Amino acid sequence: MCELLGMSANVPTDICFSFTGLVQRGGGTGPHKDGWGITFYEGKGCRTFKDPQPSFQSPIAKLVQEYPIKSCSVIAHIRQAQPRYRCAGKHSPLYPGTMGAQLDLRP
Repeated sequence: MCELLGMSANVPTDICFSFTGLVQRGGGTGPHKDGWGITFYEGKGCRTFKDPQPSFQSPIAKLVQEYPIKSCSVIAHIRQAQPRYRCAGKHSPLYPGTMGAQLDLRP
């Protein structure tokens, strides 16, 4: 089961403090070690970072923690997969689509 972090604000807001806490639960202080991802609007576009590694030891997550994210819309997750779904292609529900990030609702 994934753990999600979402934010919707009327002005661009810093998400780094909350994201840093989520990253630690991604295999460090929590069981969610099967990948992570974050998507947010920046300017007029959507930026997505994702990695199949546990977030607490991911160099990409470290980069994102140090990146000054200020956005009105953010969604992030850390993943704890069932054994049969642990593979590189299924580490993130955030897939690019015609309208930006879409949730993967496959079982």
